[in-house]
Amino acid sequence: MAHVAKWKKDVVQELVDLMVHSHAVGIVDLHGIPAAQMISMRAGLRGKAEVNMTRNTLMDLAITEAAKQKPGLEQLRPLIDGQCAIVTTDINPFKLFRQMEGTKTPAPAKTGDIAPEDIVVKAGDTPFKPGPIIGELQKAGIPAAIESGKIVVKKDKVLVPKGEPVPDEVAKVLVKLEILPMIVGMDLRAAFEGGVLYGKDVLNIPADYYTNMMGVAARNALGLSLSIAYVTPQTVTPLLSKAYREAMALSVAGAFPTKESIGAILAKADAQMMTLASIVGLEDERIKNRMAAIPVAKPVSEPKAVEAKNEKEEEKVSEEEAAAGLSSLFD
Repeated sequence: MAHVAKWKKDVVQELVDLMVHSHAVGIVDLHGIPAAQMISMRAGLRGKAEVNMTRNTLMDLAITEAAKQKPGLEQLRPLIDGQCAIVTTDINPFKLFRQMEGTKTPAPAKTGDIAPEDIVVKAGDTPFKPGPIIGELQKAGIPAAIESGKIVVKKDKVLVPKGEPVPDEVAKVLVKLEILPMIVGMDLRAAFEGGVLYGKDVLNIPADYYTNMMGVAARNALGLSLSIAYVTPQTVTPLLSKAYREAMALSVAGAFPTKESIGAILAKADAQMMTLASIVGLEDERIKNRMAAIPVAKPVSEPKAVEAKNEKEEEKVSEEEAAAGLSSLFD
């Protein structure tokens, strides 16, 4: 049986203890993070999460051992690949993901890096004076020229489309132009909590996503309850208000007087009386006085077709019918 170095056993045991006694465990991608930035990022996570990096074989062995005490943890094993580390924390995976995203910062592009978005140089002045640098810019595909004693970029130019590798000559000039197209930081591949493995696609949601969803669901549930008159402590008050408004409307429309609706019924009858009186030209002094007190609206010209229609409709109402309708209001 091959001898296993004591330091390897110690590393594995330390990782096992951390994973077993932590609320959540994840695998974080550390690819492309310079050593200085890595130290700064780990310091920023102090007290919130602990990042431990060692040989991939030792991390795989530690997860296998820890899974004996925390079943399901073995789901993290396929994610151990390339430059990665085990992260342990007592916060939930969603907060952990946001903490990891907070470590990301802009960085220069190196030759062969894959552009995360279109890498564009904007038109305008550059900090360079005329010299050999103009040749480097043009070689990288930048439409540079000399104007008024300085180098300018004549128009916007996409140097590297999204998803394409960064050429060597472009990488060199991007640094000089202080364009930092890459995003460097800890990238949480997945996290395990309470028997469930949360992938990046699940963790990468806005902080208020579920809160907003619950709000929409609550509003929709309230709307459905009101539409079908389903009584709950939350809907009983608006349902009673709705029933009262509908009962009042029905009482007024049907001229069914009650203590609550009599005022509205009389107001409606009065308005109808005044309208009818104006049509038939009633000679009653009281009506004339009330009509005189009403402001006269400025006449609005209407198309002849509409005027002809109105004249025909007025002809349908005889003076006898109008008088009969008016007298019925006072019965």
